[in-house]
Amino acid sequence: MRRRIGVDVGGTNTEGVVIEDGKVIAAHKTPTTEDVLSGVREALSAVAVPDVQGVMIGTTHFVNAVVQRRDLPRVGALRIGMPASRSLPPFCDWPEDLATLVRGAVHMVEGGVDYDGRPIMPLDERAIAAAARQMRAAGLSCAAVSSIFSPLDPAMEERAAEILREEMPGASITLSHELGRIGLLERENVALLNAALIPLAAHTVQAFEQAVAVAGIAAPLYITQNDGTVIRAELAARFPVLSFASGPTNSMRGAAFLTGVQDALVVDVGGTTSDFGALKAGFPREANTVVQIGGVRTLFRMPDLLSIGLGGGSLVREEGGRLSIGPRSVGFRLTKEAIVFGGGTLTATDIAVRGGRLALGDASRVASLDPAFAAAALAEAARMIEEAADRMKADAAEVPLLAVGGGAFLVPDRIAGISEVLRPANAAVANAVGAAIAQVSGEADQVFHGLSRSEAMAEAERIARARAVDAGADPASLSLVDIEDLPLAYMPGGALRVQARVVGDIREAP
Repeated sequence: MRRRIGVDVGGTNTEGVVIEDGKVIAAHKTPTTEDVLSGVREALSAVAVPDVQGVMIGTTHFVNAVVQRRDLPRVGALRIGMPASRSLPPFCDWPEDLATLVRGAVHMVEGGVDYDGRPIMPLDERAIAAAARQMRAAGLSCAAVSSIFSPLDPAMEERAAEILREEMPGASITLSHELGRIGLLERENVALLNAALIPLAAHTVQAFEQAVAVAGIAAPLYITQNDGTVIRAELAARFPVLSFASGPTNSMRGAAFLTGVQDALVVDVGGTTSDFGALKAGFPREANTVVQIGGVRTLFRMPDLLSIGLGGGSLVREEGGRLSIGPRSVGFRLTKEAIVFGGGTLTATDIAVRGGRLALGDASRVASLDPAFAAAALAEAARMIEEAADRMKADAAEVPLLAVGGGAFLVPDRIAGISEVLRPANAAVANAVGAAIAQVSGEADQVFHGLSRSEAMAEAERIARARAVDAGADPASLSLVDIEDLPLAYMPGGALRVQARVVGDIREAP
């Protein structure tokens, strides 16, 4: 492995590392700035080295935009499926504040296919063209297209996209079958969220590219995804939703790399939250259920995660005789507001310093804290971590827990149901390590009919390999890491759902 630079932009800190031949040769950590990008520039400049194979950046910028309701334009929604689905139009299950912000236009036209692949109605191309003209007249430049059972047959979505591009030159079009799974509303929601994030994604990727150039680094840029892999920056700008939850998955991949443990629980304790996940063969376990993002129900590739409001910047308080930690946090203002740094806010970091868990800041500033209170607060943090770890376990067997992140000092050495707690070197920058060592993946999740089982599985693998190469993988390095088939007994014609995933190294620059 040649040199790689990994950067992770968290809510509290921005981390940068250099990995060479499987070792961390340089690391830098700086508080995340309010404008985010200046912190990225500082981290890159601090770890800039010659002869770099690639720069991998992980960011929470896109999911934060949804959660915080900011930087989101109005988008057009085009659903293909009439006369079915009329009673549940696009945006019908969104939180009203977010729907009001994003909903620019809603059009539903005839078309779509049934569960057996037969057309429900012929595609109404005239209605699509008319809808596109109305969107253009309304000043919309982003649109999402969803069609009933498009993962089974995406042809109608693809034709609709052609018409939209003809009528709306320069518009960004998101197709639901490229992101979501079976389940119209949840798949449509993913496409709508993606469409709303494309302008922000384009701006952010451009700023990252400028930061790389300013740091004097001549290497291709990749953005981390939520499955522990990376994708070419220009492709990430098309599919920003694939970076949702990439921070925790970066830390999980980094924890596996730093410890050599491939199957374990991982907790990444940051400044505001503790994120729990499970490693399976070195990669994050995937969620198999609907995931809510900013109050919106989605069903697409997401890691199985559990987050609790406990971090190094969490507020510690006692009200009515009850001690509590979090979920409120000082976040990236820790070095200004925590007592050990001269501030006036009691945080979990102050408690850890008083309890002897951590040497940071000026310990004399917390010397007056009651040691019994500090011990009780640390015990409460331990209880929260133990409860969350137990919820993430798949069975009663004891498993290792890998503790990483800047707030990992809150994790106790002994936890019920955990065989051992491992704290690797460079644990504080595990997120950036996970980004730096990431490979490129390709995934297929599709329903096939009219093919034998072996033919369907071969076609799914072919699709996954093609997508990995498109994402920036070296074709010669690709290997199939997971493939699963599920016969759909309720569909005629021997329908089969196949999920395939391949992983490979990033392609060398020519």
